[in-house]
Amino acid sequence: MPLVRILVDGFSLLHRWPAVCAGRPPHSAAAREALITKLTHYRDAVGTPLTIFFDGQGAPVGTPRAASSRQVEVIYSPAGKTADDLIERVAYRLKDYGHALVVTDDHAERDTVMAFGAWFASCANFIAQVEAELGDLAVDVKAHNRREREHFRRGR
Repeated sequence: MPLVRILVDGFSLLHRWPAVCAGRPPHSAAAREALITKLTHYRDAVGTPLTIFFDGQGAPVGTPRAASSRQVEVIYSPAGKTADDLIERVAYRLKDYGHALVVTDDHAERDTVMAFGAWFASCANFIAQVEAELGDLAVDVKAHNRREREHFRRGR
């Protein structure tokens, strides 16, 4: 079965990825936006849709509405629910369509989603995968731009 969606525990990932926070507290709006931007670039590189879940009672007051799409969703858990609750529900619902990849460092969460047939990745492994993919993309874009410059120069 194919990988149909990546489900990311946003705060779990932010706590393990200080480079994305760039000195900002992991629960800050700026850190969340930086993570959303980084994961949007990753989604663009790999083509697999993803959903980023944040704990909370909905989005914190004053949080600008994230630009969600079918390809990159940003979800804040409502009052009485956690991001883990929502991740488990989505992983269960996706099981008939393929595998979900759940990114978290919560061991209980991993065990639960594995029972649904989902795959999991630790935050450290996922960070390494994202950075490698984005590094490869940067090399590809640079090579493409170099070829286009040469093509343009020859065409004059």
